[in-house]
Amino acid sequence: MSDIKPRDVQVALIDADTTILRSRTWERLKFEVEYSLQRGTTANSYLIQAEKIALVDPPGESFTEIYLHELQQQIDLQHLDYVILGHVNPNRCVTLKALLDLAPQVTLICSKPGAVALRTAFKERELKINIARGEEVLDLGKGHQLQFMPVPTPRWPDELYTYDPATRILFTDKLFGVHLCGEQIFDEGWKLLDENRRHYYDCLHAAQSRQVEIALDKFASLSIKLYAPSHGPLVRYSKSRLTHDYRQWSQQQKDKETTVALIYASAYGNTATLAQAIAKGITKADIGVESINCEFTEPSEIQALIEKCDGFIIGSPTLGGHMPTQVQTALGIVLSTAAKTKLAGVFGSYGWSGEAIDEIESKLKDAGYCFGFDTIRVKFKPDDLTLQQCKEAGTDFAQALKKAKKIRNIRQPVSDSQIDRTEQAVGRIVSPLCVVSAKRGSVSSAMLASWVSQVSFNPPGITVAVAKDRAIEPLMHTKDKFVLNILQEGMNLRRHFLKSFAPGSDRFAGLETQEAENGCPILSHALAYLECTVESRVECGDHWVIYGVVDNGKVLQPGGMTAVYHRKSGGQY
Repeated sequence: MSDIKPRDVQVALIDADTTILRSRTWERLKFEVEYSLQRGTTANSYLIQAEKIALVDPPGESFTEIYLHELQQQIDLQHLDYVILGHVNPNRCVTLKALLDLAPQVTLICSKPGAVALRTAFKERELKINIARGEEVLDLGKGHQLQFMPVPTPRWPDELYTYDPATRILFTDKLFGVHLCGEQIFDEGWKLLDENRRHYYDCLHAAQSRQVEIALDKFASLSIKLYAPSHGPLVRYSKSRLTHDYRQWSQQQKDKETTVALIYASAYGNTATLAQAIAKGITKADIGVESINCEFTEPSEIQALIEKCDGFIIGSPTLGGHMPTQVQTALGIVLSTAAKTKLAGVFGSYGWSGEAIDEIESKLKDAGYCFGFDTIRVKFKPDDLTLQQCKEAGTDFAQALKKAKKIRNIRQPVSDSQIDRTEQAVGRIVSPLCVVSAKRGSVSSAMLASWVSQVSFNPPGITVAVAKDRAIEPLMHTKDKFVLNILQEGMNLRRHFLKSFAPGSDRFAGLETQEAENGCPILSHALAYLECTVESRVECGDHWVIYGVVDNGKVLQPGGMTAVYHRKSGGQY
């Protein structure tokens, strides 16, 4: 029997005339494919019932049936006046279609790009649309005079925030959310949300940090009591702290000395999903990245970004055998502006053919640019393995940029005797040599680890230090499972894991493995192994320190000796 709970809708009154309808699933996340954690999610929708009735952010098609059933328990749909949309996508349009079939009198409130998306999605239907440009006030009566703030971002060019001065609630759509499912409506005990909130920001907002800062500046003059995001708990008790964190994280992105311009267009959202995954891989390696959706960006802005960046990556769908006009324009700017020393990358998605991707790659190669990863071509919607490949390609690109900058600033080699004395001393700390392996769904990874230590007896616990740019890092969040394979002195496993791997490649190819009880790979020729659950993780400079509780273990080679790694310097592995 499965212990997965069924999907449901949680309903609660959160303020005067304002009700939340939380569509919930504890299953593996479906609609945010670029978000790698699997903690379930809530799709939050809000109902304001004053003299007129407005509905904010109906959920996507995963919840259409149960959501509309519950909505009809709350109101007579014939009395629904407005539906306010923080953003428009095909997923949400499925629910909208069903809702409009039941309530054709509804007026849709959205930004100008949102209106274009709606008319494209509903070609056969006459829609009532009011475009919110930022100056309008929607008076629902009883003091609910809603204000609108459009803040376009590369990922959501139609992004619209809504503020209700009567309740001081700011409806923030994709901002300040978290993908986490539970009974908690508000953010009591919010410190427990820190890890998930940071991961949400890194996945969804780090590459558009400039737009996040614009939104925060717009919010600064408002008297806000509560953030009401589309996902996760409502932000009441940690509002000031989370606002500060978003500013700090965005400033950190802006302060990066090395930056990548990530330029793309996306017809059906698939290329944008690839871009998001590549951006996540770049930021993991402590390199700044700025995304630009060239469908909604002026050529002058693209040129300015290309001039200041250290490398650029271009992504495109293929439409009718060609790249979109906006991508052609962006490519022309790149070819005429970007120095040939700048690192390049190409990616894209397609339905039946991928000519646009090939054409971009060919023109950049003919112009003499070097590539930071092999061109990524994806047919239709990307799966988990493809997104892992994109993240690893982004990390490879960032590391290649770091290496190139070091080459341009050549320093004389330093002898052992000149190594800093402190680094020499730190290097005398020795640890066992191990291979950490992890698996989540269809994605698996492994890394050679030498910073490993036992830290507790009861429960038995260990720590492992994982560099932020390691491919395995996204698989080692709280509650994730992993195996610590302790290596035997003199075995060849060390050489296998010292080599470099292509993005998305199988780390275990050619090795004899078995599956642990927790589902992760065990190296059959390891000295011993420990099956562990991540209890917590702490950010420590350029590494995460993972604390894992040992659930199970076994010695595989009773007569063997543990491999130990000795270093001359504490400044490198």
